[in-house]
Amino acid sequence: MPEVKLTAELRTEFGKGAARRIRRADKVPAVLYGHGTDPIHITLPGHETLLALRTANALLAVDVDGKSQLALPKQVQRDPIKHTIEHVDLLIVRRGEKVTVDVAVHVEGDAAPDTLVVVDRNSVSVEAEATHIPTEVVVSIEGLRAGSQILASDLKLPEGSTLIDDPEVLIVNISAQQSQEALEAELAEAEAEVGIEPTIAEGTETAEEAESGNAEAAEEASE
Repeated sequence: MPEVKLTAELRTEFGKGAARRIRRADKVPAVLYGHGTDPIHITLPGHETLLALRTANALLAVDVDGKSQLALPKQVQRDPIKHTIEHVDLLIVRRGEKVTVDVAVHVEGDAAPDTLVVVDRNSVSVEAEATHIPTEVVVSIEGLRAGSQILASDLKLPEGSTLIDDPEVLIVNISAQQSQEALEAELAEAEAEVGIEPTIAEGTETAEEAESGNAEAAEEASE
């Protein structure tokens, strides 16, 4: 993964008011920490940081007072409505150092016809060199039939990466697709369990109505 260079400024003001002023200036408050160093409070350029953090586990080369620090985003706080970045925690890393990160699972291909594909896990934890973190783990479901399962141990990780998750964790499950009749029967059973009466289409007789009608007809015939 290529490094993304960001030029930071040391931050001397703290608190909510200072953070709001930083954001109004299109900058992002952040902190650099790790490797036994004291936390370094900085501000990052807003637009460039937003673009850089669109990539998961982006490797950042943060320039602070002319000194470059390699770092990984550990926590990104975003505004729930505007989706702008509110604050970033950055972990200092070294070249050759191994780190544990969550990597996205990308499913490709089409399973066999009449199957239902359920992705149980969208990511897996792996250990990799800080400068060689995979962007994703690709898994193919092409032609797999109902009953097939893909576990974490089945994933083909990029060279240099090691699985940290439990090898038996289910990633993808492929089952037979239910027919419309089976779905309707299942729904009717669930409604019956909670006491919901089935809906009778207009113009359709219930069993009681049909039985009553038959009795009346028989009585008229006997007269």
